[in-house]
Amino acid sequence: MNNSASLPLVIGLGELLWDCFGDDRRPGGAPANVAFQANQLGCQGTVVTRVGQDDLGRELLDFLKQQQLATDYVQVDENYPTGTVTVEFSDANDPQYTIHEQVAWDHLEFNDPLATLMGEAQAVCFGTLAQREAASREAIHQCLAATGEDCLVVYDINLRQKYYDPDWIERSLKAARVVKLNQDEVQVLSELLNLDGGDLPQFAKQLQTDYGVEAVCITRGSGGCLIYAESQSYDIPGTPVEVADAVGAGDAFTAALISRRLLGWPWDRAALFANRVGGLVASKSGAMPVLRDEFEQLSQEIKNS
Repeated sequence: MNNSASLPLVIGLGELLWDCFGDDRRPGGAPANVAFQANQLGCQGTVVTRVGQDDLGRELLDFLKQQQLATDYVQVDENYPTGTVTVEFSDANDPQYTIHEQVAWDHLEFNDPLATLMGEAQAVCFGTLAQREAASREAIHQCLAATGEDCLVVYDINLRQKYYDPDWIERSLKAARVVKLNQDEVQVLSELLNLDGGDLPQFAKQLQTDYGVEAVCITRGSGGCLIYAESQSYDIPGTPVEVADAVGAGDAFTAALISRRLLGWPWDRAALFANRVGGLVASKSGAMPVLRDEFEQLSQEIKNS
């Protein structure tokens, strides 16, 4: 871990698990992916999660250490196993997930060290999946309540299978400054929360008005993204890439958007960078490819363009 106090602290709060592809498995979990990518993007990425007291958990801790990520806030559970997800592809752009239940990250606990850490964070990214059990849901919201006034709290909605509920989503929207979701999730939220999903600017405005959200980001895969922030809308086109698999590409987008906003980049430039980062990760296999040098080169290219 890079201990430089000058690096912004970006926390991925929620699940850390193994993505299992047939006979192969790779580290994953959306918040963990965000922290990993934030670390590659010039921030101090830190994962707040829980793994089992088993070989799979030890391997994940070893992986984080190898990637220079702190493991101080990865809790170890004596009763529940490390999380796993079975990933299947009928289409490289559309992975299908089977997320196994009653695992360690479902039982995250809030404590004094987490309260201190949250108060020091410049950004926190959390999602919906890790809120599927009451224990982790309450721990996550206690963590969010412990953040400082200037912390960039990002809710990456990230709906998976049946693991969401309108009450959890509304509570999370109220806790967030920035909301990120994809086009499919716009439709689901429209039905759950009685919003106008057919008119994206109106949809974003309703989220901002009803829940106090500062910015709404809607991703469109290869079609780029839409950003609604500061009474402005930005339509950022995508850049075509040859997709190896799309696992973790959206999380890389989120990490890139966070990292450049923390550097003071305007929304349109930060979103352009995030699109390119997401595409780069989609062109590689797995959720956590090592691309630190490529990200830095891309950052300089966009910053100087």
